[in-house]
Amino acid sequence: MATNANPLLKKVYHENCPGCKQDRRNEAHPGIPYKEFFYIWAVTLCSALPISSLFPFLYFMIRDLHISKREEDIGFYAGFVGSAFMFGRALTSVFWGMVADRYGRKPVIVISIVSVIVFNTLFGLSTSYVMAITTRSLLGFLCGLLGPIKAYASEVCRREHQALGLSLVTTSRGIGLIVGPAIGGFLAQPAEKYPNIFSEDSLFGRFPYFLPCLCISLFAVGAFIACFWLPIFSLWAVSNKSYGGLSFSSQDVGEVLAISGFSLLVYQLLLYPHFAKCLGPITSSRVAAVLSIPLLASYPFMAKLSGFTLSLIVNCASLLKNAFSVTIITGFNILQNNAVSQHQRGAANGISITAMSLFKAAAPAGGGAL
Repeated sequence: MATNANPLLKKVYHENCPGCKQDRRNEAHPGIPYKEFFYIWAVTLCSALPISSLFPFLYFMIRDLHISKREEDIGFYAGFVGSAFMFGRALTSVFWGMVADRYGRKPVIVISIVSVIVFNTLFGLSTSYVMAITTRSLLGFLCGLLGPIKAYASEVCRREHQALGLSLVTTSRGIGLIVGPAIGGFLAQPAEKYPNIFSEDSLFGRFPYFLPCLCISLFAVGAFIACFWLPIFSLWAVSNKSYGGLSFSSQDVGEVLAISGFSLLVYQLLLYPHFAKCLGPITSSRVAAVLSIPLLASYPFMAKLSGFTLSLIVNCASLLKNAFSVTIITGFNILQNNAVSQHQRGAANGISITAMSLFKAAAPAGGGAL
């Protein structure tokens, strides 16, 4: 019996369709699109750095703004500033996803990076509590990048490379969430930490939290140029031990998160692909979620430790927490982007980012109040 080698259903391409052009390009180039993946990594890192860069110095920033009358109330006010970004992002993630589906990924990415450059810089220059909350809220409101970049990562490569593309998004975001606090921890209050370089009368002496924000904004400028080619943890750590914290300085927090960031990079590049291949995205996400419960429940007891033991335990816990988070998020990203068609991916990712942002907005405010 003769067999027909042609497929029963042949994919139809439409003229002047950017998605169809990209699909044709993917079929003609079966290899890994390294250049596009590099742009994805850089742009995602740009959007992730401002998210948590403020947490090492937020406690001290709120203290210096003199909004709190008692020391134990600093966490209450800091929680609202910490959640302002996620609250703003929760309000607009679906909107930006729909815009990306209708007008393309690139315009949304450009708008998001510009918002980082402008409002992240203004946040570092905040002279009042209202200004701090407003700039962070506007940053989240206009930063609709994460949903479109996930869709873009699954569209610029063949299906066999989608896991790598989405893994890059998660890796870059995870590194940004770690390196961001490290930048904030090491560069905040430079006149106090590095008096031989920065004087009290300099710009960075008068605005002690401007330098880390400026560095991130300068990186965003580089990402903006490149795109044309295309936790509460620290609040708890810097709180006094009498209130259940660890009495860490901003530099202590930066050191812990820098170590975690490097370890997370090693895990994501060398270990996670093997776990995902052996267990699959569903099982690996379930295992990581279950193991996260006892890990997070152990955090309050760390305040009883001190010295080297405390440093070791905190570093290990930070590494495990972020490894579990990366495992869960990457698995869900793979499942979600394969569950919808190309013209719906921006909106689908927008919905997921909205849900995630709502919980991330509630967490700092709720944690700070409690």
